[in-house]
Amino acid sequence: MLLFQRDTLARFKGFPYYGSVNITLSLDENLVKELRKIAVDRDTTLTGIVRDHLEKLAAENATTGKRKRQREALEHTFERLQFNISARTWTRADLHARR
Repeated sequence: MLLFQRDTLARFKGFPYYGSVNITLSLDENLVKELRKIAVDRDTTLTGIVRDHLEKLAAENATTGKRKRQREALEHTFERLQFNISARTWTRADLHARR
C-alpha cells in the first residue's frame, strides 16, 4: 500500500515513479553517529529515519496544498457570486426577539 501511495503522489505531482531513488547527503560525522544510535533504539536504520521524515513532510505539504486550493476555490466562488461577509449588524437579542 505504501508503494501505491508513493506512486499516486508522484503521478499527482507530475513526476514519473520508478521505485526507489538513491540520493547522497553530506552530514556531519557526529550527527550521523547520533542518528544511528537513535535508529537502533527505534529498531530501524538511518535510511528508514530519513525516509519516514521525508514521507511525513511530503504528506503534510500535500495536505496544506489541498487546503489552500480549497480555500482559493471558495474565495473565487464568493467573488463570482458577489457574496461579501461584512460586519455583524445584529445582536443575539435581535435574533430572539418576539415580534
